[in-house]
Amino acid sequence: MKLLITRPMTAAVEARARAEFDVVIRSETTVLSHDEMVSALRDYDLVMPTLGDGFDAGVFAEVAEPRCRLLANFGVGFNHIDVAAASAAGVLVSNTPGAVTDATADTALTLLLMSARRAAEGERLVRSGDWPGWHPTQMLGQHVTGKTLGVIGMGRIGAAIARRCHFGFGMQVFYTARSDKSPGFPVTRLPDLQQLAAAVDFLVVAVPGGAETRHLVDEHVLAAMQPHAHLINIARGEVVQQQALVAALQEQRIAGAGLDVYEFEPEVPQALRDLDNVTLLPHLGTATEEVRSDMGHMALDNIAAFVAGAPLPNAV
Repeated sequence: MKLLITRPMTAAVEARARAEFDVVIRSETTVLSHDEMVSALRDYDLVMPTLGDGFDAGVFAEVAEPRCRLLANFGVGFNHIDVAAASAAGVLVSNTPGAVTDATADTALTLLLMSARRAAEGERLVRSGDWPGWHPTQMLGQHVTGKTLGVIGMGRIGAAIARRCHFGFGMQVFYTARSDKSPGFPVTRLPDLQQLAAAVDFLVVAVPGGAETRHLVDEHVLAAMQPHAHLINIARGEVVQQQALVAALQEQRIAGAGLDVYEFEPEVPQALRDLDNVTLLPHLGTATEEVRSDMGHMALDNIAAFVAGAPLPNAV
């Protein structure tokens, strides 16, 4: 069976793919074009897509009888794939849950601390050559230890973030989710998102992307946040209404934000880049050698299972 991997992978993943499969590894790091997605469905038996490779209903509509039988997504999030359209076309979809949990949670803590302590702003000050030296009231940020954390979505990643904040910083954890969660340490579920936003010092977005969560954090949620509070997003950019967030930051209605994802990624609006009270990372959530290799091997495990006629380990 012929396999297409849509982006370059780590050396370990590429070596395994070449050893086990008849594979073409695309050299470009950009998302697939529409024509490339149509070709992927027509010309390959197996495809390993990733973030931004938008296999939507329109793409499937152009390929009446796709040769492709499996989209083995590289990543836990799969909102760029229309699973219903894939299923109707006889194409299975898998993902890579679990492998991304700790790295993404670590990134959330990085952003939380950077936003609270104004680290990105301070780093820019030092690089500018204009730092006048230490003084007692220079760049005062916020203490994290003992504060309150709100987690939107207490799944694997949300629970990992909460665990770090509870045990590492003694934070009291509140959350919203569809059902009660028992992560092994004290957490309190609140009935709605605005109540959560109003109750906490740090609000972390940890829900999947997709139509159901688009603009979940909107102007009303941002308006409910306390003036000293910070918003952290390591989920998907479209979960936060970006224009409303820019306005809240410009008007200093919230103290700051830490973002690893953006609504129209990779575009980051100039208005957001101009702000000092926001920390901006280039989607680094899972960007470690170990994690990206683990993700690649998990995707290849799904592919190997399909080729062997076995159940997919991580079917969507």
